[in-house]
Amino acid sequence: MTVHWRTEQPSRFKLMAFLDKHAHFVFMTPAILCLFVLTIFPILYTLWMSLHSWQVSTIHPPEFIGSANYARLLFGDARMREAIVRTVVFTVSAVTVELVGGVVLALLFNRQFWGRGFLRSLAMLPMVTTPVAIGLIFVLMMHPTLGVLNYLLSLVGLKSLWIYDAVSVIPALILVDAWQWTPLIMLMALAALATLPNEPYEAARIDGASAWQSFWLITLPLIRPALMVAVLFRGIDALKTFDVIFTMTGGGPANASETINMYLFATAFTYFDMGYASTIVVVFFTIILALAVLTIRFRRNDWQ
Repeated sequence: MTVHWRTEQPSRFKLMAFLDKHAHFVFMTPAILCLFVLTIFPILYTLWMSLHSWQVSTIHPPEFIGSANYARLLFGDARMREAIVRTVVFTVSAVTVELVGGVVLALLFNRQFWGRGFLRSLAMLPMVTTPVAIGLIFVLMMHPTLGVLNYLLSLVGLKSLWIYDAVSVIPALILVDAWQWTPLIMLMALAALATLPNEPYEAARIDGASAWQSFWLITLPLIRPALMVAVLFRGIDALKTFDVIFTMTGGGPANASETINMYLFATAFTYFDMGYASTIVVVFFTIILALAVLTIRFRRNDWQ
């Protein structure tokens, strides 16, 4: 027994010394494995699939076709080009409305008045509501004959088909998205307004500056970095909007609300073309990554 203890102890000490010396690598290993399994491997597999033709509805295995899917996407798919245009229009319009509305609400709630806390909490409710529930509620509200919105419009002699018409469906979806996510920009703008110093405003009042001049020349430049972050978050999120559109329109009527995500869903789970769907994912991911990098660079230039 004594001999066995003497031969086992040095190896145990060596193992403990090794673990102590490389503890940072040992503790990082589970996180690295999770990152690889949940993030890196799916990205690599999607890239691999985008180079293949694979119809899941058939018994044939994936067939390597190189860049044919990318050529089809960039030069031969008119439906994809229309989806890109709709996605850009939806994203730019929704984020613009949310930015303006969020700043206006932030300026309003930054003032002291009775019931401010209650109204501010009430304004944040759309942001924490389930998107599918929001979609179902607005489907009922936008019904051409039974919806409450058309009843309110009828009081002033107007009427709209909302999501049931190819012309008005995108503006209707922008309205829903703005109603849900304007409070997010409001919160970020409020946080920025709370950190502003009082000295520039006192100097502006002494110089006779109006409220608009103080906002345009002092408030807006000071909160612009926070607004850039808000636009970055909302822009990327609006590009990926799926749940509300799928719940309300399913991409219709007549593909009038089919964004990139909706077209991707139809390609993968309606036509079962997984190879081409993977190509759309890769291109979509590249667009989002490029926009994020550009926004971050603009923001850094703002701070320098």
